[in-house]
Amino acid sequence: MTVPEGNIGRVLVGSAELATRVRELGAQITEDYAGRSPLLVGVLKGAFVFMSDLAREIRLPVEMDFMAVSSYGVSTKSSGVVRIVKDLDVDIAGRDVLLVEDIVDSGSTLRYLLRLLAERKPASLEVCALLVRAGARTDDIAYVGFSIPDDFVVGYGLDVAEHYRELSSISVFEPANSASLPP
Repeated sequence: MTVPEGNIGRVLVGSAELATRVRELGAQITEDYAGRSPLLVGVLKGAFVFMSDLAREIRLPVEMDFMAVSSYGVSTKSSGVVRIVKDLDVDIAGRDVLLVEDIVDSGSTLRYLLRLLAERKPASLEVCALLVRAGARTDDIAYVGFSIPDDFVVGYGLDVAEHYRELSSISVFEPANSASLPP
């Protein structure tokens, strides 16, 4: 796959800020879930770095599973159509489920996932989102890492056309032009 033409722009959230906030979120989740063993459900692929770091900061026994959904493809704009690419491997009925998201844009994908998971009768269902775009509905989100402007961002698991996930901070991606992105 060709690397999209464009530049990595300004850093929105540096690696030290990320580490501090993930530690704070882990401490809050540890307190809120005291005496329980939450099941962390990561939304692939973007949430895998965040969820890995978060799991190490939660001072409780946790289990993990993953779902993969697609609403972007290789574009920098959501198509609005959510497609389940990989479903959970475990039954969540009666479990305390914490859905771990990398970024919440409009919230439509999140609302879709919450409806889908709620139908499976978990004991509890909460959301931890690393990033929430300005203007996104946040009433479904119990734990928010950072609010960000309406820029397309990469790094710390977030990508454009499968590139830049490895960056240790979260930065703005500035495409050379919309035609430079893969079809």
